[in-house]
Amino acid sequence: MQVESPIKRRPSRRIYVGQVPIGDGAPIAVQSMTNTDTCDVAATVAQIQRIADAGGDIVRVSVPTMDAAEAFKHIKQQSSVPLVADIHFDYRIALKVAEYGVDCLRINPGNIGNEARIRAVVDAARDYNIPIRIGVNGGSLERDIQEKYGEPTGQALLESAMRHVDILQRLDFQNFKVSVKASDVFLAVDAYRLLAKEIDQPLHLGITEAGGARAGAVKSAVGLGMLLAEGIGDTLRVSLAADPVEEIKVGFDILKSLRIRSRGINFIACPSCSRQEFDVIGTVNALEQRLEDIVTPMDVSIIGCVVNGPGEALVSDLGLAGAKTRSGYYVDGQRQKERLDNDNLVDALEQRIRAAVAKRERETPIAITQLKTD
Repeated sequence: MQVESPIKRRPSRRIYVGQVPIGDGAPIAVQSMTNTDTCDVAATVAQIQRIADAGGDIVRVSVPTMDAAEAFKHIKQQSSVPLVADIHFDYRIALKVAEYGVDCLRINPGNIGNEARIRAVVDAARDYNIPIRIGVNGGSLERDIQEKYGEPTGQALLESAMRHVDILQRLDFQNFKVSVKASDVFLAVDAYRLLAKEIDQPLHLGITEAGGARAGAVKSAVGLGMLLAEGIGDTLRVSLAADPVEEIKVGFDILKSLRIRSRGINFIACPSCSRQEFDVIGTVNALEQRLEDIVTPMDVSIIGCVVNGPGEALVSDLGLAGAKTRSGYYVDGQRQKERLDNDNLVDALEQRIRAAVAKRERETPIAITQLKTD
């Protein structure tokens, strides 16, 4: 059963990446980045769609060359979600993708040359109503800042970010968000805490280069969880050395665990022990795969014994408490007369979960439609 999060969000300005609102209490947007060759339009479009199908609100695409910018034009025309162009150094690429309808520019103003070039990009962003993301990374700080601090620190990341912020503010451009990412959890958290006190623009969260699927998910959950629990963060990317779709799944799992944003089935499942009366792990894994298409929030508890099963079922939308041969089944905390055969649990639970989802969608169609289009 869905419970409201106790977290109080940090007040921030509202910007829009395409039609996706960022900041000022808007749902925290989950995004990822393509890892295809941008010049391979078909492959990039296909990956963007897979990310969108997994629930991704925004997708970032690297645009390192003018050839990639020309490819981006065709990618944008076929994308179902807003696209951010990741650009470094060459201001002409930013001008070109702005012309082609990009939804956000990821570009650090101080890295694209002289005042005239910076102003040209900012003017284009203003004319096309395109936000900018300032993206500071602990691994690529300016040389003088590295020399000043000796090593990446939260204050060093803040100083780098504020250089770029000052440029935009001097040009009277407020339509931007900022990230101060690092691969070290404590460094990133420190930098974001400092930045949150300095500006009122939205913050894009991330633990950069977090690692592989398992270790990176853990590191991201720890770091992002610390910040989100303090109300810091308006959009996020989980950076994994894995399929970008996995980044979206982990991002939503982090938000779901903090009751910030729910999407799909929240499985409450025991780790299994000698008390289990059925294969809990196999059952949950199979259901997660079968029910990936569901976006409607719902709590489903699958517990392998009668010790904890009934208690978890009482606070779940649907619950299963393991027993020998046939397990107890609960709906909205109420035990049902029927019991489910342990030899056919996956099929039986899938059928009942889908029926419950369909019922909820009929009862709250507007809210569910918003979830599907967030």
